[in-house]
Amino acid sequence: MVIRRQFNQLATALALGGLLVAAPAFAQEVVKIGFSGPLSGGAAQYGKNTLDGMKFAVDELNASGFEVAGKKVRFEVVALDDKYNPAETAINFQRLVQEHKTPVVMCPHSGGGFAIQTTNEQMKTLLLSYTSVPQITERGNKLTLRIPPEFTTYIPAFVSHAMKKFGKNLAIANADHDYAKAWTKAFVPAWEAAGGKVVADNPMSYNKSTDFYSGVSKALASKPDVLFIGGASEPTGLVVKQARELGFKGGFVIIDQAKMDQMKPITGGYGPLEGAIGVLPMIDDTNAPAVAFTQRWLKANPGRDPSSEISLNYTAMHATAQAMKLAGSTTDAVAIRAQLDKAMKTLPANWNPNGLDGVDERGGSLADTRVAVIDGGKVKEMKLSELAK
Repeated sequence: MVIRRQFNQLATALALGGLLVAAPAFAQEVVKIGFSGPLSGGAAQYGKNTLDGMKFAVDELNASGFEVAGKKVRFEVVALDDKYNPAETAINFQRLVQEHKTPVVMCPHSGGGFAIQTTNEQMKTLLLSYTSVPQITERGNKLTLRIPPEFTTYIPAFVSHAMKKFGKNLAIANADHDYAKAWTKAFVPAWEAAGGKVVADNPMSYNKSTDFYSGVSKALASKPDVLFIGGASEPTGLVVKQARELGFKGGFVIIDQAKMDQMKPITGGYGPLEGAIGVLPMIDDTNAPAVAFTQRWLKANPGRDPSSEISLNYTAMHATAQAMKLAGSTTDAVAIRAQLDKAMKTLPANWNPNGLDGVDERGGSLADTRVAVIDGGKVKEMKLSELAK
């Protein structure tokens, strides 16, 4: 009996000792960052890219021993699939905030962002919105960061390049989701104001189909000089491939959701994209911070080139973490939002490969945007100001 009592006392002492040793680890604060985006269906790769960009930043932050208000912080990403459906986004947002206590939620599509904006201010949650539609910040939501610059900045250059190189007849063959509709609504008046004509209007369901021959054939029947296309990168690549197979010799204007480097494996190289204009692929960006980011990414993800979805969401996560540090809080969304401009402007260059310049008063990111045209089967980097002349 005495021996058993001594053994129990020793076991208790050892257990208490173990708890004392482990105490510093338990003192670490865990901050959960929410994600609701397409992880299945036609836009699954797009959703994965945005999510992986966040996770890459989180891995770096966790490895660095990140602190807020003198306390070590560990970030965790909680990801839910919304299948690109805003109704699912709204449900996911409630789950993320109520069940996982996420002070920040990222959504990579405008429809989902609008759904979140109906309640995020009341729920005191910061929305990181990966969409370039101006309306996401024009609504006046005070707890929103629009991660990429507004897509309207591309339009004058896209119109000028395509019309000068190929002609004035445009066929619309882009996706049919809200983001693509917003692009069409802004692009068509600019095309017509420059003397162009829309000869076909045939949007397609990029997220549900893998065969676009019928839709592309319908657009090509109007004999366009230029096809206005775009949605998730993989189906956009299929649209290009099938247009060329059907004999189309004209140009492509590609909305910024689609990335030419991710279309390249589908099209069989940049050759079928000859004359196309779109956003500059990260892998082809020659600026030093972009090159350094690409090298770090490829070391961790061999054989998988980083896209701008990856790099921009990487930067957004780093900026959000720095804003938490400046605010002295990981939970006060209002205070975190108030520090985002300063956080973005003071980010180390290697954490900001796309060169974002800050955040405006409405929550929109700022940048000196560069684009790419395919010339001779190669990417040619161009400034918007040069193309719009």
